[in-house]
Amino acid sequence: MLKKVDFLNSLKDLNEADLKAKIAEDELRMKKLSFAHAISPLENPQSIRSLRRDIARLKTQLKKVQAGF
Repeated sequence: MLKKVDFLNSLKDLNEADLKAKIAEDELRMKKLSFAHAISPLENPQSIRSLRRDIARLKTQLKKVQAGF
């Protein structure tokens, strides 16, 4: 829970360009993890789930920045 709060607090400092770059980076990492998991099982498959949720949080923050909140 504390990690999530720290992650959300770190997002407040980022501007639109930084958020877009982080989203692109994490989506690429997500593709690589999913591909690696398809070939051989990951040691921690929950990492895919947490990364997917982090990407959703980033996209939500991007929408807030674009809307001016």
